[in-house]
Amino acid sequence: MSVKSQLAKFTAKSSHFLLRNILKRGGTSLPGKLAVKIDPEVLQTIEKEFDLVIVTGTNGKTLTTALITRVLRAGGYTVVTNPSGSNMVQGIVGTLLTTKVKPSPNGKKPVAVLEVDEANVLSLAKAIEPKYFVLTNLFRDQLDRYGEIYSTYDKIIAGINQAPNATVITNADSPIFARGSYSNQRIYYGFDNVKEADFKDLKAPTNTDGILSPTDNSVLHYDFITYANLGRYFSTTDGFKRPKLDYAVTALNELTPKSSAFDLDGTSYKIAIGGLYNIYNALAAYAVGRTFDVSPADIKKAFEEDKQVFGRQESLDVDGKDVTILLIKNPVGTNSVIDMMETEKDPFTLITLLNANYADGIDTSWIWDAEFERLHDSKLVSLSTGGERYKDVTVRLKMAGFKLDGTYQKTEDILKAIDHAPTKKVYLAATYTAMLQIRAVLKNHGYIQEEY
Repeated sequence: MSVKSQLAKFTAKSSHFLLRNILKRGGTSLPGKLAVKIDPEVLQTIEKEFDLVIVTGTNGKTLTTALITRVLRAGGYTVVTNPSGSNMVQGIVGTLLTTKVKPSPNGKKPVAVLEVDEANVLSLAKAIEPKYFVLTNLFRDQLDRYGEIYSTYDKIIAGINQAPNATVITNADSPIFARGSYSNQRIYYGFDNVKEADFKDLKAPTNTDGILSPTDNSVLHYDFITYANLGRYFSTTDGFKRPKLDYAVTALNELTPKSSAFDLDGTSYKIAIGGLYNIYNALAAYAVGRTFDVSPADIKKAFEEDKQVFGRQESLDVDGKDVTILLIKNPVGTNSVIDMMETEKDPFTLITLLNANYADGIDTSWIWDAEFERLHDSKLVSLSTGGERYKDVTVRLKMAGFKLDGTYQKTEDILKAIDHAPTKKVYLAATYTAMLQIRAVLKNHGYIQEEY
């Protein structure tokens, strides 16, 4: 290891210790940023210490990463990960340099399971060669950063092509991932819970992206759709269709706002998080676990761990109110959250927080494609808004036909909104930086005790 690399690692570890133990602040971005500034190639010095698993895609990266981590640990692996969702290069560098790694109890190589921002897959793959890529989905998101989904796809594929020996574990239900743009070995996962007798000839909903056949750009048809552009698709003009699945959801048993019960390859599992979209995340983790020879019994045990995931359906008791934090950042993700809230059987309050910082995407026009109108048919009792762009989301919800019970310009005032909520159940739906801000307020007031 060069002197420059040693200095970079020392600086990262020292600044991380200062942040965590002296200043009482979390985060790995600053230590990583300092390390990269000293030695841009610092990651190459630790490449041999891990098998690297990159998790990327539009929605579900954080929960998928957390579930994979649980599954591999249950299988006897030592795992390094970035649990707070710090998925840019500097945050990832900080994670890898500041985490003390012990040998795996099963005698196998430690694994780094890293959530990676779609635009950073190539730079990370150049710095440290991945062994696996896990692809969740691709939806329209942060057009100012990524462009349309085919541009995002090209960014991810550039990273995959940097590591031709890596295995790609991919969501087969997403048509864009079935394109032949890379030669890597592929493992496919998806839904197979609909009997052939119940197949229909469907098209994706209006205004859905990513539904064109890669062979001739014809609009794809579906035997069934799970949500958005995901499902069992086929072309009516040639033989293009969804690939054969290696791992599958074979039954949906029960969906509630706080839990999901389902079968994977005929075995029943349950996770303590709601929403059909989150079953895809569990399926991806299952596929990774089976690829690493983790037993179904250990995977089941990992799924049933009572641990919350940073900012993703975290459930808190705030002075007797049952508060759940939900991340929203694009139309499909928001519609999936609405799907989940539609399963709520009790009256609830919704507080929607909108920011437009770099990590959120500075273009807020996406809120007009989110189907807030569907909440009229739910158990929604009270609706308020907040965040730095509270005016934008307030106009959107008024245009959706809702009467607002409050607008809170300061993040600190969201505690008042929770206190004034007429229902015991309260959902906080927030964009990424708004989620970080409200978590900080809740943590400062003692409602969040643990760093995930």
